[in-house]
Amino acid sequence: MGWLVLWTVLLAAALGGFAALGSWQVHRMHWKHALIDRVDGFLRAPPVPAPGPDAWPGLRADQDEYRRVELRGVLLDREILVQANTRLGAGFWVMTPLRREDGSLVFVNRGFVDAAHRDPGRRGAAAPAGRVRIEGLLRLSQPGGGFLRNNAPAEGRWYSRDVSAMARSMGLPAVAPYFVDQSTDGEGAAAGVATAEPLRWPVPGLTVVHFRDEHLSYALTWYALAAMTAAAMVYGARLEWRRRRAAGNPS
Repeated sequence: MGWLVLWTVLLAAALGGFAALGSWQVHRMHWKHALIDRVDGFLRAPPVPAPGPDAWPGLRADQDEYRRVELRGVLLDREILVQANTRLGAGFWVMTPLRREDGSLVFVNRGFVDAAHRDPGRRGAAAPAGRVRIEGLLRLSQPGGGFLRNNAPAEGRWYSRDVSAMARSMGLPAVAPYFVDQSTDGEGAAAGVATAEPLRWPVPGLTVVHFRDEHLSYALTWYALAAMTAAAMVYGARLEWRRRRAAGNPS
């Protein structure tokens, strides 16, 4: 009798767990669909001025990431290369600080360079001088590093765009807690070059905006396991009832 009670309790616990996991995936699915709709709206909307220092504390990934923004200011003659993989292959993002008219600093991802063009002298054109206007996508800082790889500023090895760490390595004062993935050139003209040999480096406009949306399949899997567990409970109960009935003790 004890084993039957234990078996029933274990199956009931598994049933509740599977059902809860399925419901959690449904919740995640609705959240992900809302996120995708919000980002699609950002991408279709005209650019807005990038947030200034007063707005920095209130920035949130689920409300501001991938918003189209514009920046005006002067690009500093300094850069950090962060490892990247794009449709043009492996290489680096070129991260350059921009000083706005109010004195605040924002890192700009000016685009992608391959290993052959990591040296600014081999890119064919210098960074725009003087006051520039840049359009792009707002991205929040990426602290820590990449997958299983930590940033090593002292060695010049960067795997994520951690704006605070980059600012410290350059000796810069406080910078915006976000960076801008540039999608146009310094004059605001479209610049998403995707040829085998781009006309100029770095190549902006290579940001991939994609969100995995497999929550429905996960939910169905968990619900299927819950249904199988419920069926096992019913089957076990029927077997026990038949055994007792055959033994003359149906209660």
